[in-house]
Amino acid sequence: MENEQARTIEILQLAVQMEVDGKEFYQTASRKSGNKLAKELFHHLAVQEDVHRRKFVEIYEALKKGRHWPDVGSPPAKGGEIKSLFAEATKVLGSKFKVAESELEAIKTATDMEIRSYNLYHTRSTESTLPVEKQFYKTLAGEERGHHLALLDAYEYLSDPAGWFTKKEHWSLDGA
Repeated sequence: MENEQARTIEILQLAVQMEVDGKEFYQTASRKSGNKLAKELFHHLAVQEDVHRRKFVEIYEALKKGRHWPDVGSPPAKGGEIKSLFAEATKVLGSKFKVAESELEAIKTATDMEIRSYNLYHTRSTESTLPVEKQFYKTLAGEERGHHLALLDAYEYLSDPAGWFTKKEHWSLDGA
């Protein structure tokens, strides 16, 4: 049991640091971005990283004081916000714009960060013996997966907008 408690504390400390680092990265990327979609996506992800950090800190502090895992609720599902942000940006930007290579590189870095977060949270959701902890990490892993998919979609759109529209709108040439 003591080993499990130590592992839980270790994961919480790692998660807090990952979320702090993620927020800092996203804030910097948002400030540097000249593209509306990238700027707003990075800003949204920075806010989400801070929400996650606060929950981890609350759990960590409770456990360090010898209390049980607190009821922090599941992280709010924000997939709809990212989808509407993306839909609005693509309406404004269309398929004729320029994007800096540095923005695409930032999205690649962010994609890797989200995969690492997903892997940590997914693994912890399968390792934990505490049902509330399992569910918390399972929900978080799902949210990180959604962030990853949004970043992949943004990368595809920003690197090849015409191709993205063709794929999303299911346009095709039928030879007629």
